[in-house]
Amino acid sequence: MSELTVLIKKRADGSAALSCRRADGSVTWQRQEGAQGRFFPLHDLTHFAVETELGYDQGFFGLVAAGWDITDFGRPWPRGELPTQALLTELLVGFLDGERASGTKWSIDELTSSTASYAAQSGRALDLELSDAALDRIRERRGRLFAQWAALRSGETLELTFHVPSRSAAPLP
Repeated sequence: MSELTVLIKKRADGSAALSCRRADGSVTWQRQEGAQGRFFPLHDLTHFAVETELGYDQGFFGLVAAGWDITDFGRPWPRGELPTQALLTELLVGFLDGERASGTKWSIDELTSSTASYAAQSGRALDLELSDAALDRIRERRGRLFAQWAALRSGETLELTFHVPSRSAAPLP
């Protein structure tokens, strides 16, 4: 099992910076300014909660640990199509971001319907089997991470360790 050190710095001007240090010492980072500086720290913490709770090794942080740079996650998609697990992670994180924006807790049925709709439109086979209990664990972890972020003062950095599960680890239902 390898590790990835995730650092999110809260800057006085409202911006943020995400740095990821791999086990080999290499780093990828991105500064997030303006509205992105307010959105992306919570989005990234949601990724951390989802990937940790589900034991995913090919979500955003797992791929970064494997050598992807943050800039690889967008057009022109230099690494090609996202692995299925990364796409499922993005859908789940987007669902949770939508909940946060609306102030409404959505149901597992709404998540399943949203995933099925995306799969039909994209032509990708996507099967997200997730229990209410697993979704609740993700929400709880995300809530704890959000509280840690909110407690930071300007200039401070939240440091987390993402433990990349081995490929044989099964996702938690």
